[in-house]
Amino acid sequence: MAKYKITFKKSVAKDLRNIPNKDVQRILQRIDSLAESPRAEGCIKLTGHQHYRARLGVYRIIYELRDDVLIINIIKIGHGSAVYKPS
Repeated sequence: MAKYKITFKKSVAKDLRNIPNKDVQRILQRIDSLAESPRAEGCIKLTGHQHYRARLGVYRIIYELRDDVLIINIIKIGHGSAVYKPS
């Protein structure tokens, strides 16, 4: 299977500043694993959106999947209680 290219929305850097470094490392490893399998176990399509959600402990990774060009665009990363609220 082809490997997807990972891109980040500019605001994701700001999201990561509020997360402890040890958790940021785990999140980045999870994002790398999405490149191999973007619909792996635990990755769920959000209702009413074209976005997917990957869970990592208390954190959520919201991403957009473009199969036609093999790109995963990371949209938002944050605590599960706040990540779904509009910015």
